[in-house]
Amino acid sequence: MLPKKRPPTHPGEMLMKEFLEPMGVTQKEFARHLGWTYARLNEIVNGRRGVTTDSALTLSDALRTEPDFWLNLQNNWDLWHSMQTHKKVMPLRKVG
Repeated sequence: MLPKKRPPTHPGEMLMKEFLEPMGVTQKEFARHLGWTYARLNEIVNGRRGVTTDSALTLSDALRTEPDFWLNLQNNWDLWHSMQTHKKVMPLRKVG
């Protein structure tokens, strides 16, 4: 369920607040562990980059989560933001 009055939590915020900070792992350490650049991880953490299917698989391996967890967070983020500017169209009526 998408929140109505605020954006959903970005997967990068969830990664930082619920995983890295409690584990005492820095972004630099985690990026090195994943074989990612610091910039790639930092862009996800700061909401400037989304989580792809490949990223979700990597995060799920490293953090013992399901890839769906990361993809659902990203999907909710993307959908909520698209809904803010979406212009509705009339439903298609059957012709004939």
